[in-house]
Amino acid sequence: MPLGVRIFLVYFLFVGLSGWFVLSTVMDEIRPGVRQSTEETLVDTANLLAEILREDLKSGRLTQSRLSEQLNSYGQRRPQANIWGLDKSRVDHRIYVTDAKGIVLLDSAGEAVGQDYSRWNDVYLTLKGQYGARSSREDPQDPDSSVMYVAAPIMDGERIIGVVSVAKPNRALQPYIERSQTRLGWLGAGLIVLGLLIGGLLSWWLSGALRRLTRYAQAVSEGQRAELPSVRGGELGQLAVAVERMRTELEGKAYVERYVHTLTHELKSPLAAIRGAAELLGSDMPSEQRQRFVSNIEQESARMQQLIERLLHLAQVEQRQGLEEQEVLVLRELLEDQLQAQVARIEGLGLQVDNRIDGALRVCGEAFLLRQAVTNLLDNALDFSVPGGLLRLAADAVQGRIVLRVFNQGEAIPDYALGRLTERFYSLPRPASGRKSTGLGLNFVQEVATLHGGSIRVTNLAEGVEAALDLPAA
Repeated sequence: MPLGVRIFLVYFLFVGLSGWFVLSTVMDEIRPGVRQSTEETLVDTANLLAEILREDLKSGRLTQSRLSEQLNSYGQRRPQANIWGLDKSRVDHRIYVTDAKGIVLLDSAGEAVGQDYSRWNDVYLTLKGQYGARSSREDPQDPDSSVMYVAAPIMDGERIIGVVSVAKPNRALQPYIERSQTRLGWLGAGLIVLGLLIGGLLSWWLSGALRRLTRYAQAVSEGQRAELPSVRGGELGQLAVAVERMRTELEGKAYVERYVHTLTHELKSPLAAIRGAAELLGSDMPSEQRQRFVSNIEQESARMQQLIERLLHLAQVEQRQGLEEQEVLVLRELLEDQLQAQVARIEGLGLQVDNRIDGALRVCGEAFLLRQAVTNLLDNALDFSVPGGLLRLAADAVQGRIVLRVFNQGEAIPDYALGRLTERFYSLPRPASGRKSTGLGLNFVQEVATLHGGSIRVTNLAEGVEAALDLPAA
C-alpha cells in the first residue's frame, strides 16, 4: 500500500473517530442543556408568581380573585411568534397553586382543582423547604411526553402558606433541540469532510514529494541524467539535499573508477605500438624503416592526446546535470566560424560547401558546448566525405526548436552500425586511412544535445549521410 494512502487512512481514522466522538458528545449535551436552560427560566417564573399570589392566598381571596379567569385566558392565548425560524402559536406553561397541605386551589389547565398534590415532588419538597422540581410523563410509554415541573413557595414571613408550580412540556422544546442538532450535525459533518480533504491534500503533497524523490533516485541508479526535484518543507527539503549529495559522492567515485578502466583499456593499443616501435628503433635498420617507426610513434602519441582530451571534455559534460549559462547564438555565424577553422581540411579534400542556413535563425544554449558539438559534427562529416564531394549545411525551425542538418557525400553507413554511432568508443574505419577514431565525437554531441533538451539522429540519404542535431530556438 502506498505511503500516501497509509498516511491518509491513519489521518482518516483519527479525524473521523475524533470528529464522531466530539460530535456525538455535543449532540448528547444539547437536550439536557436546553432543558437546564428552560428549568432556570421556570424557577424565575415560579418565584415571580409566588410573590404575585402571596397576598391573595394569605387573605383567603385566591379562589374569589380574577386569577383563575386570567390563568384560563392565558392558556387560550395564541402567540404568533417566530423564534429563529420556528413558529410558536400556543402557550405551553401550565400553572397550578396549592395550599399548605398540597391541595390544588387553582389550575390553568382546569384539571386538578381540589386534588391532593402533596405527594408530587415539586409540591412535597417545596413544602419541606427544599427546591421542588420533578419531571413526569403524561404517557408512561412515551419518553417524549415528559413535563418539567418547578415549584416555588408562597411565604408569609417565615411560614410556607402555599406552593405555585410552573410546568413546561419537553415536547415544546423538541423542535429547538432537533433544529440545533440538525445544524450542528451538518456543521460537524462539514468540518469532518473539510478535515479529511485537508488530510487528503496533505497526503497527496507528501506522497507526491516522495514520488519525485523516488523517481529521481531511480533515474540516478539507472545512470540517467536527472534534475533534483524541487521539494519544499523542512525534513523533505533536507532529504532531497542529502540524496543529491549522496548521488554526487557515489556518482563521482563510480565515474572516476569507470573512466580509469576505460582510459586504461583504450591506451593499451597505442602504448603497445609506441613501445614496440621504440624497441625496434634501438636496433640497426634502414633510415626509411626508422622514419616509418618514428611516424608511428608520433601518430599513436597524437591519438593518445586526442583520446585524453576528448575523454576530459566528455567527462565534463556527463557530470553536469544542467546548463551553467545560456545565451543566444546566430546559427549561421556559429557554423561559419567552425567551417573557417576547418578550411585547410575542406580545401585539401576539394569539398564543395553549401551553407543554406538562414541568417535569422538563432539558438539558445551554452556557447562553448554548442561550438564543441558543431566541431565534432563537422569532424565526423569530413572524415567520411569523399574527395571532391558535397558538404551541405541546412537548418529548419520546428515548433520552437531548431534542427541543424549536416550532410556529407560519401558511402552509406551499414545498417548494423546506425543505431550504435552515438555509443562511447564505437567507431567505423575512416575511408581515407582505414583507422578508427576514438569513438567519442558523436557521443559528446549526444550528451550536449541532451543537456539542451534535444537529440541527434544520423541517417543515410541518397549519395551520402546526414546528421540532424535538435536544439532549442531562441
